[in-house]
Amino acid sequence: MDDPALTRLQALPSWLLGRAGALAHRLVAERLAEAGLRTGHHAVLCALAERGPLAQAELSRTVRIDPKDMVAALDALQSRALVTRERDPRDARKNLVTLSPAGRTLLHEAERLGAQADADLTAPLTPAERDQLTALVSKLLADR
Repeated sequence: MDDPALTRLQALPSWLLGRAGALAHRLVAERLAEAGLRTGHHAVLCALAERGPLAQAELSRTVRIDPKDMVAALDALQSRALVTRERDPRDARKNLVTLSPAGRTLLHEAERLGAQADADLTAPLTPAERDQLTALVSKLLADR
């Protein structure tokens, strides 16, 4: 019982980042749920807002959602009139997905909710520490 293996484990950056990531995901998911969104739905809305209409397969690759799961996500978003799907006029084999005005409005709400989740996550930090955390985590993830 003299081996502090658990203490060593809980001091590892990988363990700490995993815990922080799980906390961040939970906080964001809880906030987005207030708008009736899941994190994957939010990613779809963000991609469409930034890149414009996209073929369904390209959207799937862009947000890294499995094509089978993308169908369910788009069904949910389309049922709320947040996106539209129509045949691509340049290639009838493809569906073109477009963000609707209602989707754009909800995206603004989701961004506000996401900012609240980030504020909750980083509440113990000073503004300078928040900036430093962002810079360090970005550095860890760069080019990986």
